[in-house]
Amino acid sequence: MRVLGIETSCDETAAAWLVDGAVVRNVISSQVALHAQWGGIVPEAAARAHVEAILPVLSEAMGEAIGEDGPPDGIAVTNRPGLVGALSVGVSAAKALATLWRVPLVGVHHIEGHILSPFAAGEPQPPFPHLCLVVSGGHTELVRVDAPGQYRILAETVDDAAGEAFDKGARLLGLGYPGGRALQELARNGDAKRYALPRALPGDGAKFSFSGLKTAMRLLVDREGEALSRADAAASLQAAIVDALVRKALRALDEEGLKAMTLVGGVAANESLRETLRAACERVGAEFFTPPFDRCTDNAAMIAIAGSFRLARGMADDLSLDVMPNADLSAY
Repeated sequence: MRVLGIETSCDETAAAWLVDGAVVRNVISSQVALHAQWGGIVPEAAARAHVEAILPVLSEAMGEAIGEDGPPDGIAVTNRPGLVGALSVGVSAAKALATLWRVPLVGVHHIEGHILSPFAAGEPQPPFPHLCLVVSGGHTELVRVDAPGQYRILAETVDDAAGEAFDKGARLLGLGYPGGRALQELARNGDAKRYALPRALPGDGAKFSFSGLKTAMRLLVDREGEALSRADAAASLQAAIVDALVRKALRALDEEGLKAMTLVGGVAANESLRETLRAACERVGAEFFTPPFDRCTDNAAMIAIAGSFRLARGMADDLSLDVMPNADLSAY
């Protein structure tokens, strides 16, 4: 099965070509430089940038495949959740192509794309059921995955996501936007035990919370002033986030009696989190899976993978498919 995936939920214009579960092309046009001037994503600017990038990205993703093999067997597009203007660009493009080629169209939940991102053909694939830790700028969730399309949320954040804590800490340390990768690099030479930062809700396995950590980081920066070691502060913040995520993930793994875990989402690209969680899984005899770095942040390959599972089950949407900027995975 050949599937064209389209992703425009936030600030990445992406398209991917999937053949029998294998990612042939995964093209991403980033808006990081555009939004860096404002220190965060401006929805109206993001939508305009998607309009400008969507055709070149689609053309590059499809390459010569259309001429050689014909149109795809189906199109998968992110239609929920995300920025309404950004989502509309991708959904409109998907509808136009589905009409032109007369092929099935299926809308995909952005988080389902992340959850199924480790399932590209030719790579070690997680067994079912397994536990999935979803960590991104807007989401922090533990999800039991029994099969494609069968998800149960075990824990989620009650306020801010882990990615927001990384970005806020980076701004406080003067690292700019986006700050996750810059904070990781600064933390390499820091002492993670230098500053004591809180781990919120340690006894509640069903909830994450990072708003208090953001506040504690701000108070630390204000209190220390010029005496602050930026590297130690970065390392301490990173350790606090990683520790909270790993502890609760291992607790859920044990409570659910599962033997495999996946780590997905933009923050899954954080090396400290990847290696700490990998080592923790090894200690308890659980398998660990995480997608390659280029499929952790928003991309269309994950949307094509998720869509391929739905298309294989005969699922499809008609041209009334609409965008849903706010949509829980549990209601999907």
